[in-house]
Amino acid sequence: MMAGERNPASCYLDERTFRLCCQLFLQHSETIQDGWSWEQIKGTDEGFMKKTVLIPVKPSVLHKQHECSMQDENMVTDDIQANVEDEMAGVQAVCEIHAVLRCEYHVLYSCSYQIPVLYFRASTLDGRPLSLEEVWSNVHPNYRQRLQQGPWDTLTQQEHPLLGQPFFMLHPCRTEEFMKPALDLAQAENKRVNYIVTWLSVVGPVVRLGVPLSYSTEVSAPD
Repeated sequence: MMAGERNPASCYLDERTFRLCCQLFLQHSETIQDGWSWEQIKGTDEGFMKKTVLIPVKPSVLHKQHECSMQDENMVTDDIQANVEDEMAGVQAVCEIHAVLRCEYHVLYSCSYQIPVLYFRASTLDGRPLSLEEVWSNVHPNYRQRLQQGPWDTLTQQEHPLLGQPFFMLHPCRTEEFMKPALDLAQAENKRVNYIVTWLSVVGPVVRLGVPLSYSTEVSAPD
């Protein structure tokens, strides 16, 4: 390496740095009331960041559109049979407005990959968990085309490593593809970016997890 050249930014981080980045992230979350918290596993020193949100969606994506229509179909009387199609269209529109998912997001540290990993699970408000196909259908449209060549490799169902429960996860195998350019650019511009903020700002929107811009402007790297 020639004199004056910098070492390329590393896409990996140790667990201590992960926790320090999370701590700074959580401090800002509390300031703006963004709903993130740290969940400690009882009797251990392990834990993860957690956030639960309600997300409006179209019920057609949940394979539930017919249930909502059938409930009102029985209420249609003989004297308005001519307007059945209009009635059903109105019912379906109301159902679409009120369809809501409960999504729970966890940010864990992977010792194997030495990077953070996003785990999540989603269910309807009546507690029905979504299938992998339904979760894939709810991936933000802007990202579907990019993932179409290998969606099942990128988005998979795994056992939560700390809870032992079924969760979905965004596989970390592609993390280097987007983190290296981002970290190299930050290094070139002498910016101290928080790894968790940069990483979550990219992977979060794929599964409808937004990250407010203020994290990028207010949360820096740990000292």
